[in-house]
Amino acid sequence: MKTKFKDAITTENICAVLVLVFFIAYPIISSAYQTLNMANFLITVILALSLALIWGYTGIFSYAQAAFYGIGGYTYAILCKNFTDPALTPLFLIGGVVMGFLVALFLGYFMFYGGVNDVFVALVTMCFTLVLETFLAQTAGSEWHIGAAQLGGFNGINAVTPLTIGTFPVKNLALYILALLLIIGIYLAMRIMEKRNLGYCLLSIRENRTRSEMFGYNTAFVQMMIFAVSGAIAGLSGVLYTSWGGYIVPSAVGMTQATMPVVLVAAGGRKNPTAVVIFTLFYLSLSQKLAASGSQYSLVLLGLILLLVVLFVPKGIIHSLFEIIDRKVVLPLKNGKAQAGGAAE
Repeated sequence: MKTKFKDAITTENICAVLVLVFFIAYPIISSAYQTLNMANFLITVILALSLALIWGYTGIFSYAQAAFYGIGGYTYAILCKNFTDPALTPLFLIGGVVMGFLVALFLGYFMFYGGVNDVFVALVTMCFTLVLETFLAQTAGSEWHIGAAQLGGFNGINAVTPLTIGTFPVKNLALYILALLLIIGIYLAMRIMEKRNLGYCLLSIRENRTRSEMFGYNTAFVQMMIFAVSGAIAGLSGVLYTSWGGYIVPSAVGMTQATMPVVLVAAGGRKNPTAVVIFTLFYLSLSQKLAASGSQYSLVLLGLILLLVVLFVPKGIIHSLFEIIDRKVVLPLKNGKAQAGGAAE
């Protein structure tokens, strides 16, 4: 028992606990506006984790997370416009998640069973995202509608009903708590999966797909299903964003949005969900402050810094820091205590 506890003491686990404490305390020490703003950051964290699942765990580099994000958001908005009863919005949330899952499943089937892998997956998903954005942007006419829902072109769909449970609208603090609970659930599922057979299977596929097939794994099926699950998570993020802002527009599906999770996951550490969460919060906070300062070059400079980091720190900033602290601080402290305990005996 002591050995297991000692093995669990790592920089990553310590930081994970500290981040959880920060999230729990944040609504208490912050204003209502700050809490609502942080809820939006948490929604982006869910999107980043959806990419970390397929890229960090399975080696599938995808630009389609923003597309699934938009599909989930548009599905929720369209259902809200056609069925105006707020009590039905939890079903609409499920509908957005299911639609993200099904579209990702459909796309993944043709890619992975068709033998498309590695850089070609990135190209296919990039084209898919561009086509979806282009289509949604030209739906400005009155003829572009699904039932009572006008797609709206560049203006998107506005005045969307917020998520409501019973008669209670999930807004402000309630939305923050919901997003936090979902992040905890997704994060724990990813961490637990690392130590299970499925996690070892994904790791094997990531490192050497051909060798995994020789061991009897149906790699195409596993890749397709993980890709579909990541699409469902991205769709969930899109639904929450649409509920948070009350609108969804084609730019939410665009290449800028598609690049965002790639940068966040790569710079944080694609194989480390804790690093992804920490860097996503850091990046979003910093970029918002730089944008608010009025400097027209602020985001360009930030993008350049992130590009250099990705080039020279391939494991990611936060993940590399975890390894350095473990090697320089945590491990020597463990060894020191172990030696002291042995001398006392």
